[in-house]
Amino acid sequence: MNQPLRTNTFKEYLVAQKKIIDAALDRLLPGDGDCPRSLARAMRYSTMAGGKRLRPILCLAACRTVGGEETDALSTACALEMIHTYSLIHDDLPAMDDDDLRRGHPTLHRVFPEGTAILAGDGLLTLAFEVIAGDRALNDLQARLIMLELSGGAGYSGMVGGQQADLDGEGQDISPEALEYIHAHKTGALLTASVICGAIAGDGNQEDIGLLRRYGRGIGLAFQIKDDLLDIEGESEKLGKTIGQDAKSGKSTYPSIWGIEASREKLDQAIASSLEALKAWGEEADPLRRIARYIGTREK
Repeated sequence: MNQPLRTNTFKEYLVAQKKIIDAALDRLLPGDGDCPRSLARAMRYSTMAGGKRLRPILCLAACRTVGGEETDALSTACALEMIHTYSLIHDDLPAMDDDDLRRGHPTLHRVFPEGTAILAGDGLLTLAFEVIAGDRALNDLQARLIMLELSGGAGYSGMVGGQQADLDGEGQDISPEALEYIHAHKTGALLTASVICGAIAGDGNQEDIGLLRRYGRGIGLAFQIKDDLLDIEGESEKLGKTIGQDAKSGKSTYPSIWGIEASREKLDQAIASSLEALKAWGEEADPLRRIARYIGTREK
C-alpha cells in the first residue's frame, strides 16, 4: 500500500525509490546471453551508471497521486529511464555534444566503440516499448495510451524535435520564443510524459491527467532553467558532467538571454505554476510537491 510521505524523509524517499527502480532495471535489461555481450554490457553500463532516476520517480509518484499502486507503474517507470538514458548516450556522441563525462563516469563512446554506443541507445529505446507492451500490470488500453504518450514525448514532436531545434540554434542569436520551444520539447516533453504515463498506469481520469500535464510542463521548464544556471554556477564534481558546455557550443540559454537574476525569477514562477496544478490533491501529491521544490534547489 502507498504510505504518506513524512515531511522530514524526502531524501530517504528518493533513495528508497531509486533502489526499487534500479532493482527493476537490473531485471529488465539484457544479460550477456540475450544478445552480443558487448551490446548488453554497453546498455547496462550507461543505464546503471547512476543518475537521479527523476523521470521514473515522477512516474511512480503520479501513479500514487491518482490513487494507483506504484507497482502498477514500475515497468513504465523503467521504460522512461531507458528512453532517457538512450537520449543521453546519443547526446554525448561526437556528432552531438561530444562529451567525455556523464553521471560521473566516462561517456559510453569513450568506453565502448562509437558504433556500439549508437546501438546501445537504439537497443534501450526499443526495449522501453517492449517492456510496456509486455507489462501484465497494464490493460491493453493503458498500454496503448502510455505508448502513445511516451512516443509523443520522446519523438519528433517532443524530445527529438527539441534536440534538433537546439542543434539548429547553435552559434545563433535565437529569440526567447525559440528557446522556450527548445526547452519545452528537449527536456520538458519527456518529464511531462513521465507524469502522465504514471497517471495512466494508476487509472487516473481526464481531469487528473489535465492537471498533471500542467504540473509536468511547469517542472519541465523549471528543470531546464535550473540546468542552464548550473552550467554556469555548478560544479563538475557534483553535476557528474562537464560544466560550461552551453557556452562552448554557442547555445542560447535562459541566463544568456535574460540574465541570471531574471532566470531565477522564471525558475520560481515555473515551480509555483506546477504546485498550483496540484491543489486538487492532499498528502497523496506530497511527493510531486517535494520533487518540484527539489528541482529548484538541486545542485546536480
